[in-house]
Amino acid sequence: MTEDTNSTTPQASTGVSGWWRALSIFLALVVFIGWAFSASMYEQFKAQIHHLEAKLIEIPQVREVSVLLDDAQAPAMLLTYDPKNQKLQVQRLNDVLEGREQALHVWAIAEDDTPRMLGVLTNKYKTQQLDVPTQALEGARTLAISVENKDRGPRDGKPRQPLLFKGWLVQKAI
Repeated sequence: MTEDTNSTTPQASTGVSGWWRALSIFLALVVFIGWAFSASMYEQFKAQIHHLEAKLIEIPQVREVSVLLDDAQAPAMLLTYDPKNQKLQVQRLNDVLEGREQALHVWAIAEDDTPRMLGVLTNKYKTQQLDVPTQALEGARTLAISVENKDRGPRDGKPRQPLLFKGWLVQKAI
C-alpha cells in the first residue's frame, strides 16, 4: 500500500500573507498619490512664476529720478522717468499753483546749459504724466520747471521766464 506522505508531514507555506499584500498595495498607492501631488504642486509653482514674471514686465521701471527744489531749497516737484513706456511722471510736493493764464513748462538742461522743452503741465493735478521720448533726456544733467504765459510761451526753444524749480537728474541703479 502506498502511504500518503503529504498528510503526515506539515506543509510549509509557499504564498505571501494577505497582510503583506495589502500593505504593499497601500504603500504603492501612497507613493503614487505623493508623486501626483508633487507633480501638481510643481506645475502650480511654474504657473505662479510665469504669472509673476508677466506681472513684473508690466510694472514701470523707473530709471531716472529728479527732485526739483525751490529758492528755499525745499522739495517742490518729484519727477520720475520710465523709459519703457516713455513717460515722465511729475508729482507736486508743495502747494504752489500757477495762475489762470500760466502753465508749467518742463525743461531738460544739458551739460552746455541748453534747455530742451519736455512738455507742458496743463492742469493743476498733484500728479501728471508727460510723453517724453528717451532721446529728449540724453545728455541732460538737470531738470527744471518755468512758469510761462499760456498764450506767449517759450520762444526759440528757450524759456522766457526764469526757472522756478530746478534739480539734478539722477540715474537710478537697478
